[in-house]
Amino acid sequence: MSEEQDFFSRVYKIVEEIPKGKVTTYGAIAKSIGAPKSARTVGYAMNACVKMENDLPAHRVVNRNGILTGKHHFPGNNTMQRLLEEEGLKIIDDKIINFKNHLWEPAVNQ
Repeated sequence: MSEEQDFFSRVYKIVEEIPKGKVTTYGAIAKSIGAPKSARTVGYAMNACVKMENDLPAHRVVNRNGILTGKHHFPGNNTMQRLLEEEGLKIIDDKIINFKNHLWEPAVNQ
């Protein structure tokens, strides 16, 4: 397994753990896997997983301000927002309302 594949696998393991109705950030995932300066690489992993056949809740990963920055990588219109709203989150102008109340922080060094 290449270093990139290993990194992506560790990201996906964290994403699998995000509870329904919660979100986490690219940076929180990077920090949890021991690569705190790799939030952008976590984003690359998330972009790649949307194109794969899997059941990852990729819609639950947002930027540090609660903005749906990855929405363009999902098929269809407003898929990311729709999935989050189905889990009880409210979104206005691509931003999660009361973001801090929905934030899930993964354990560090997973």
